[in-house]
Amino acid sequence: MTDFEALPASSERHVLAEGPVWLASTETLLWVDIEQGHVLEGRLAGDTVEQIAKHEFGETVGAAARSDDGHLLVAARETMIIVDPTGVRTAGPRIVPAGSRRRTNDGAVDPAGRFLIGTLSLDDVPGGETLVRIEDDTSLTVLDDDLSLSNGLAWSPDGTLLYSIDTVPGIVWVRDYDAATGAVGDRREHVRVTDGHPDGMCADAYGNLWIAIWGAGEVRSYSPTGAILDTVRVAAPHPSSVAFAGPDLDLLIISTASRDLSEAELELYPSAGCLFSARVGATGVPSVAWNAAFIRP
Repeated sequence: MTDFEALPASSERHVLAEGPVWLASTETLLWVDIEQGHVLEGRLAGDTVEQIAKHEFGETVGAAARSDDGHLLVAARETMIIVDPTGVRTAGPRIVPAGSRRRTNDGAVDPAGRFLIGTLSLDDVPGGETLVRIEDDTSLTVLDDDLSLSNGLAWSPDGTLLYSIDTVPGIVWVRDYDAATGAVGDRREHVRVTDGHPDGMCADAYGNLWIAIWGAGEVRSYSPTGAILDTVRVAAPHPSSVAFAGPDLDLLIISTASRDLSEAELELYPSAGCLFSARVGATGVPSVAWNAAFIRP
């Protein structure tokens, strides 16, 4: 097992930074601050990230994706929002029933360009949370409806396996996935984390998973058989998600949170809530753009 150390890669302290994704077509990084309701964009400057845009939504934002023609798909608290390249916003599919004490959480684009999004309870009552896929006709396919806190998503490099996290029990699930037909197999346990809470994740070109461990101040990589391989130390107690970025997809970007930390902890970890980066000797899998099928004429 190899140990790495991540270094601060940005200066702005977010409340709950999440969901980084590298957009190769524009060579930009997209991420969110869930609790601030911000969707952010940045460019790499060496191993650091320079923020170049901020989109404010006035409500929680669980995740975001972009299409090849520049449309943003944003998971707001209960519904999806589409932002066109000129900034005009339109309502998309509803994910959470109106007025329920739930919100969207982590999401990602599948190998066919469809968006998957999970939910969490705002009352800290586990159970009954969902993971759904938004189909090209805006209908929702429910993959799970019994989760405690739906979180990170990743696919194997060949797209035939879907990995998904249920944070409260610490389980990383895996199931067969056919992007062409939409068929999804039965889930089975891949990894169980007992020291810290698995949050966001991504896969590398060898099929290893890189998982942010909330509460442990580290990112861990696991082999396709579930064996732990590497640890990345992060000078922030709450790493939230990860993505490989850069032209060669060889820079690991780690989002972190400043929420739930005392004043003493914030002084001890001055970069908590910032982005971090690390060179870990691995390369990522290229992200897939949102196909924007349900907004096409």
